[in-house]
Amino acid sequence: MKKTTLSNLALLLAAVIWGFAFVAQVDGAKYISAFTMIGIRFTIGIIALLPVVLIVERGRTSKEERRETVKGSVITGIVLFAAAAFQQYGIAITSSAGVSGFITGLYTVFVPIAYFLFFRRKTGIQVWIGAGFALIGLFLLCYKPGEGLSFGWGEILLLVGSVLWTAHVMLVDHFGKRTRPLHYSWGQFATCALIGLIFMAIFDGPTLSLSAIFDAKWALLYCGALSVAGGFTLQVVGQKGADPTYAVIILSTESAFSAIGGAIFGVDSIAIAGYVGCALMFLGIICSQIKLGSKKRGAVETKDANKER
Repeated sequence: MKKTTLSNLALLLAAVIWGFAFVAQVDGAKYISAFTMIGIRFTIGIIALLPVVLIVERGRTSKEERRETVKGSVITGIVLFAAAAFQQYGIAITSSAGVSGFITGLYTVFVPIAYFLFFRRKTGIQVWIGAGFALIGLFLLCYKPGEGLSFGWGEILLLVGSVLWTAHVMLVDHFGKRTRPLHYSWGQFATCALIGLIFMAIFDGPTLSLSAIFDAKWALLYCGALSVAGGFTLQVVGQKGADPTYAVIILSTESAFSAIGGAIFGVDSIAIAGYVGCALMFLGIICSQIKLGSKKRGAVETKDANKER
C-alpha cells in the first residue's frame, strides 16, 4: 500500500474519532459539568500523549525554542480552554452531536476570513462562496418546521466557541513555526488541563461526586485517550505523507461523522431541513479549503492539529 494511501487512512481515522467525540461529549454532559469534563479529559490526554512526545521528539532543544514553547503553550492553552468550555456548554444545551459538530466546524471558514480582516492576507472567492453556503446551512440547521428559527443559547455558545477555535488555529500557526510540534501541543494541552482542574475545584468541587465522574467514565476515556492523544497522533502521522490539500478536506469530514455518530447512537433529532443545512455547511467548509488553480496549502489550514473535540 502506498505511503500516501496510509497517510490518508490515518487522517480519515482521526476525523472519525473526532466526529464521534461529539457523541461522547453529549453523553458526558449528562453527568458532569464542562469544567470537570475539560479538566479530566485533558489530563487523561496528556498522560496518554506523553510517551509519544518522548519517543518521537527526542533530543535537545535550543534556549529560544524552549522559551517559545513555554510562551506558546501558555497562551494557546488559555485560548484552548476557553474554546473547549464554550463548546462543551453549548453541547450540554443542544444535546446534539450533529449540530455541535457542524457549528464548531465553521472555524475552517472563519480562519481565512479572519486573516483577511486582520492581516489583509489574500482570500480567494471560494472562501466567500463557502461562507455563504455555511450561513444558509446554519439557518436551515437551526430551523424547525412549525416552530421557526430556533437559535438559542446552545447554538450561540457553540458559535462563540467556533470563533475561539479560529483564534486557536491562528495561534498554532504562529507558534508552531517556532517550536517542536509535539512539545508545543503537549504543553498547551497541559495548560488547558491545569486551568480545567482549577475551575473544576472552584466551581464544581462542592457538588461534584465520584459517582458522577464514574458515570461519565467512557466519555472521559474516549475524549481523553482517543480524541486528544489518539486523534492528534494520527493527524501528525497522516500529514507527514499526505497532500496538504487533501489532508484538510479529509479532516473536515469530522463534521459529517459527528452527524453520523449522533444518528447511530440516537442523540440527535435533526429535521430534514436540518440535514440539508448540514450538507450545505459541509459544502461550505470543503469549498473554503480548496484553492482554485493550485494544490499548495497555507500553514494555517494544515496546522490546526490541536482543535479539541
